[in-house]
Amino acid sequence: MSLSPDYISAQEAVKLIKSGDRVFVHGAAMTPLRLVAAVSDRWEELRDVEFIHMHTEGPAPYTDPERAGSFKTNACFVGTNIRAAVNQGNADYIPIFLSEISFLFRRNILPLDVALVQVSPPDAHGYCTLGTSVDVSLSAVETAKLVIAEVNPQVPRSHGDGVVHISKIHAKVWVDAPLPQHANKPCGDVETQIGKLVAELVEDGATLQMGIGGIPDAVLAQLGNHKNLGIHTEMFSDGIIPLVENGIITGAKKKILKNKIVSCFVNGSQKVFDFLHDNPGVVMKETVFTNDTAIIRQNPKVTAINSAIEVDLTGQVCADSIGTYQFSGVGGQMDFMRGAALSEGGKPIIALPSITNKGESKIVNMLKPGASVTTTRAHVRYIVTEFGIADLYGKNLRQRAKELIQIAHPSHREELERLAFDRFKVL
Repeated sequence: MSLSPDYISAQEAVKLIKSGDRVFVHGAAMTPLRLVAAVSDRWEELRDVEFIHMHTEGPAPYTDPERAGSFKTNACFVGTNIRAAVNQGNADYIPIFLSEISFLFRRNILPLDVALVQVSPPDAHGYCTLGTSVDVSLSAVETAKLVIAEVNPQVPRSHGDGVVHISKIHAKVWVDAPLPQHANKPCGDVETQIGKLVAELVEDGATLQMGIGGIPDAVLAQLGNHKNLGIHTEMFSDGIIPLVENGIITGAKKKILKNKIVSCFVNGSQKVFDFLHDNPGVVMKETVFTNDTAIIRQNPKVTAINSAIEVDLTGQVCADSIGTYQFSGVGGQMDFMRGAALSEGGKPIIALPSITNKGESKIVNMLKPGASVTTTRAHVRYIVTEFGIADLYGKNLRQRAKELIQIAHPSHREELERLAFDRFKVL
């Protein structure tokens, strides 16, 4: 495709951004890297430009300390590229459920001046799509005063809500570049064992929610003998593709968008981007839909599989910080843990290795000082490590401690028993 006169350079496009503007940045694989770089290069002439986004890919030069007077960052999720900046005080983090981020824009709590996004090229009718990430980006596009977009033929054309007419885009930059990818890593022994145990909890006809990473992939790899599974999730990756191809994921038992895979963003390798492209079997929705507990609960046997950094002996789950060190974000864990609990036959599951890479126990007497509680002990049900499954539902504090110690790493059980005795008096 030759460049139309309508297309301008990234440098020209970002001249529309003014000092004091609040700027949304499209996230995950759809991060508009050229626009981010171009506006960051204007740091000497701009002041008090605020960036707001979820997890983004690639460099985030606007968080550099030397540009502090020019830019500030409010992240609704902390990814690798801004983690150091947040913890060093050069960027900020907003704790918020994924299901509610769009409300910040739509309800004018944090109104947007500009949205920087990436889209697929317009079709014959002039419609682009938000590709792999509809999530909160649709609300940004619909409420921002100005929309600046990278138009990229390598963006998958997705079905669902993320449709934007080219006339709604105020400045267009033609880009032909591959999207950032995350290749699947082989599952280790611990992850494989956790995957087998979690798979035992997954019933035929269940509706699954799971994320990216070793444990979700390990669970999916163990579901080859299941039947009529469905997907209603905030995100998916390569791991579901073999189950779709083999007729295991059908969505036939779902109540909401039956027979469809429902998600709000996709991350992974080129294989999953190709799977998404022009696939009417996948419906990309906003997070206010995918993560709404009132919608989630209507599906049968919702099985939500999430992970954690540590779990204390009462069942409190910390999944987004290491003590006071902000590691990631609240995300959608609580949305789906609660939605699964309310679903008929649903199962909210936290799956994690029993120890860290340094040999420290992830089952702990108390969370680290300053650690955040992502999922409360009243919401938690199943905790799974490579050593077993602890069902905490309806258990009192002493019973919970006993259940969790039994699935802790053997090298830490004696110490946990001693601490539990000191804390609960009986074990």
